[in-house]
Amino acid sequence: MLTGAMLRDELAALVGAGGRVLTFVGTDDRATEGSFGLHAVVLTPDGRTIQLRARVDGHDARYPAVTPRVPALHWDERELRDMLGVVPEGHPDPRRLVFRDEWPEGLYPLRKDFDPALAPPQPRHDSAHPRLVEGDEVIQIPVGPIHAGIIEPGHFRFSAVGETVLNLDAQLFYTHRGIEKAAEGRTPEGGLFVAERACGACALSHAAAYAMAVEEIAGVELPRRAVWGRTLLLELERLYNHLGDAGNMCAGGAFVLGTMTGAALKERVQRRLERLVGHRFGRGAVGVGGLRRHLPAEEIAALRDEVGAWRADVRDFADLVLGSDGFVDRMRGTGVLRAELVRALGGVGVAARASGVDGDLRRDRPYLLYGGLPLRVPLGAKGDVEARFRQRVDEAMASLALVDALLDGEPDGPARVAVDRVPAGVGVGAVESPRGACTHWLRVGADGRVDRLRIRSASFANWPLVPLTVPGNLVPDFPLINKSFELCYACLDR
Repeated sequence: MLTGAMLRDELAALVGAGGRVLTFVGTDDRATEGSFGLHAVVLTPDGRTIQLRARVDGHDARYPAVTPRVPALHWDERELRDMLGVVPEGHPDPRRLVFRDEWPEGLYPLRKDFDPALAPPQPRHDSAHPRLVEGDEVIQIPVGPIHAGIIEPGHFRFSAVGETVLNLDAQLFYTHRGIEKAAEGRTPEGGLFVAERACGACALSHAAAYAMAVEEIAGVELPRRAVWGRTLLLELERLYNHLGDAGNMCAGGAFVLGTMTGAALKERVQRRLERLVGHRFGRGAVGVGGLRRHLPAEEIAALRDEVGAWRADVRDFADLVLGSDGFVDRMRGTGVLRAELVRALGGVGVAARASGVDGDLRRDRPYLLYGGLPLRVPLGAKGDVEARFRQRVDEAMASLALVDALLDGEPDGPARVAVDRVPAGVGVGAVESPRGACTHWLRVGADGRVDRLRIRSASFANWPLVPLTVPGNLVPDFPLINKSFELCYACLDR
């Protein structure tokens, strides 16, 4: 068993050799081992998945912080301290991440002795500690946490001179839902209903990642038709997200025609998804052991008829937006995300690839049918808002090509295999969600029930990058920059 220092050194060596951290997990093992546990999962450049585990004293829960050596874990370790009370000594940012000052010291929701029925304390208006820039002519512009429309809460504090932003401090985690705690004690099948509600727009990705973790523990081999169906549904989820997100970018720049066109394309894909599985976001489609039901043959046939029209309309959508010189001028050179920041802080998905950082779990850690599909992973370079728009359009076209390939090879057979018993063990499910790597780390106890679930979404990885793209831009550019990432708040508020 490793010590905290040994885990830090081994993890740093793996990342230094080109490895990617898929997740970092803390566990309360005091009842069984008298200690807390640290668990890291790393994907190596040659596609191997390496798991590391260390113990931390159950009475003096401290260990040498990993963040100074692996900056990509800066949020993971802060969250671990807030939620489990395990302190990463030497972490460069000692502020709370999830909680504000009014949360009592010594109360940690992910410890086994925490009472989930406990009512949280009332928030105070002065309980956050943003990092500000001060000086002559510097003004502070607070935005949020409550916003117009239906978006979730987040507080953004701009330090600016005139309209030029010097610094942006983003404070999130306003509506913690206790999803990981709620999963504890459930059957593995029951935990799926909780896990897929981590995010609305990526419900299928979360459900698939969780189910894959259970199936890894159980040693289950899925029927071919179940593997095919999951792959198809995940690509439809990617498609509607890319199209909707590209349209929302237009909203950030007040290009209404582009917004409505992207929304209409998204709606068409979601309506087809609803006819296939009974839910616009795909909830209830994935079950442990496969799919909960067969995809209707008549709806698969209708999907075949639609794909060609979707492809033509996506091209027209791209031509519409990129043919608007005024809007392209607003996107070009705005909100640049540098590749070295992506690599250092572990950025993933569309945002990373638009900056030239090549990573996609469908190719790098193949799952379902992806190892045998003609998968094309588009790659940008400039890292600005325009690059992220183009990236989404390119990836939507790549998903349409995969849907075509899948529809040409629909297999026969059952859509699900029974999973009667899940033994004690640890499983890791990782999928490339529409926003990037989504990892579910699951531990099932000796009683056959969920002992610990940790969800690390693409939004968790990418939110820290957003404020780094804003300095030097104008305050009115922020909605456009923020929409170009189009990250999820709910994925943080687990």
